[in-house]
Amino acid sequence: MRLSAMGDVAMTVPVLRAFVKQYPEVKITVISRPFFKPFFDEIPNLDFFTFDEKERHKGFSGLVRLFQDVKKLKIDAFADLHNVLRSKIVSLLFALSGKKRATVDKGREGKKELTRAENKIFKQLPTMFERHAKVFNELGFPLDLSNPTFPEKAKLSWDILEIIGDDNQKLIGIAPFAQYNSKVYPQDLMQEVITKLAENKSYKILLFGGGKKEIEILDSLAKPFENVINMAGKIKFQQELQLISNLDVMLSMDSGNAHIAAMLGVKVITLWGATHPFAGFLPFNQTMENALVSDRNQYPKLPTSVYGNKIVDGYEDAMRSISPEKVVFSIQSQLL
Repeated sequence: MRLSAMGDVAMTVPVLRAFVKQYPEVKITVISRPFFKPFFDEIPNLDFFTFDEKERHKGFSGLVRLFQDVKKLKIDAFADLHNVLRSKIVSLLFALSGKKRATVDKGREGKKELTRAENKIFKQLPTMFERHAKVFNELGFPLDLSNPTFPEKAKLSWDILEIIGDDNQKLIGIAPFAQYNSKVYPQDLMQEVITKLAENKSYKILLFGGGKKEIEILDSLAKPFENVINMAGKIKFQQELQLISNLDVMLSMDSGNAHIAAMLGVKVITLWGATHPFAGFLPFNQTMENALVSDRNQYPKLPTSVYGNKIVDGYEDAMRSISPEKVVFSIQSQLL
């Protein structure tokens, strides 16, 4: 069970893909919101159970119904990959019915030590993938994540090709937004990155986002260039996943798009402001060299937050310490 958010749900995918490969005789049922179903469509021996938040599974009585609904599937063990009140209630109901259960340890104490301003303990914490694997280990299914497999690139439909063309250019994805401003690279610097990349006509730069305000910003970023295309609002979510699987590299903030690209086997360059990959959210199978972090010599309190939701005076411009030249070089080095 993992209900939200998009990036967190995406981070379960590589672990579940490893599970079904290493335990083909075991059937997995994923409980999550219907929007996330396409994440799991290509995983064999896995069923998706829709969590109906607004009606059938709303409130405490709804969670009891969720337990009853899922119990009909003859579940032997329950893996809580969310560790919130709702998942804890369902997990407890399974335990009371005599089933095995295990809950992810989010490592909250270690994250507090990493992000506090004073007496900071700056060290790499276990990744969320390791934490998820530990849940299955507790249920009797140890996992090896060291040799991952990824789905083949999706065949692009004609409506996507009509937008992006079919001219054998290198496809660079850029997802410049995140939930919190402290995780967003300044727009003027992102424009510099796009301008420099667009000089190379063998590149096609595809911009990702959503919502009216983001679409307007992406339009302004793309407008000066023939080889830069704003994809936001032009294709459906499942088509977006297909397109992302065909990217040669994705540039993303510490956000859901980074994890979506990584779960599809795409190389990902991530930019980090108030947050830091040491908290355990480096995208799957990516290197620390491709995680460009703000300068801790200049901003020694970094990271100031696990999720980017804390505002620290004087740290508003931390991401300006990541130069556009470094971002462009990191992208181009993945295309050699």
